[in-house]
Amino acid sequence: MRSPRTATPPESLVPRASLGRVVVLAQRLLAEVVRPDARLLDLTAGNGCDSLFLARHLGPDGQLLSFDIQLPAIEATAARLAAAGFLPRRVSTRVLLHEPGCQLIHDGHQFLDAYLSGPVAAAIGNLGYLPGGDKRLITRAETTLAALRALWPRLEAGGRLALVLYPGHPGGDEECVAVERECAGLPTAEFDVIRLQVHNRCQAPSLLVVERRL
Repeated sequence: MRSPRTATPPESLVPRASLGRVVVLAQRLLAEVVRPDARLLDLTAGNGCDSLFLARHLGPDGQLLSFDIQLPAIEATAARLAAAGFLPRRVSTRVLLHEPGCQLIHDGHQFLDAYLSGPVAAAIGNLGYLPGGDKRLITRAETTLAALRALWPRLEAGGRLALVLYPGHPGGDEECVAVERECAGLPTAEFDVIRLQVHNRCQAPSLLVVERRL
């Protein structure tokens, strides 16, 4: 964490979003439900932008778990967090994590159950490939679905998951269809799901937001 260890007010963290900037829209929707003492997840650490957004909401008792199977992504996220004054801890052993602060997990998000020690208030995932990285290394439908199915029972009442889906690259369309089908099939008594897409750009990324009902 950084010093002083106080969370930044959510309204100061997220810029105004145009309708096509679905990542910023995702952050705005998550900002409504995060708390300084919450447990937050970044399912795809990538270059660290979403992890930093979540970390800025943490207070001294909050926890952020950021997952990525690519070491360059873990390193980039660690550098971004450190530059902002946080002290991220790297984790490479599957063990329940109880400590507050930023935990960078060099592992697949499908194994999140091995690390989570309590309920989750907010989670985000930017699917596809690492920007600037090897485009052959992508998130895949089977592991993404495994992560989602591990997350559903962990999402607290009022908690939200935001997923940014990218069609167009090899494997992307398949993953989009699988994730959309999974979310559409969630029980309506327990979850609400919204889908946002730029309707006049068929290859534009789309946003799925899942909320566990209060």
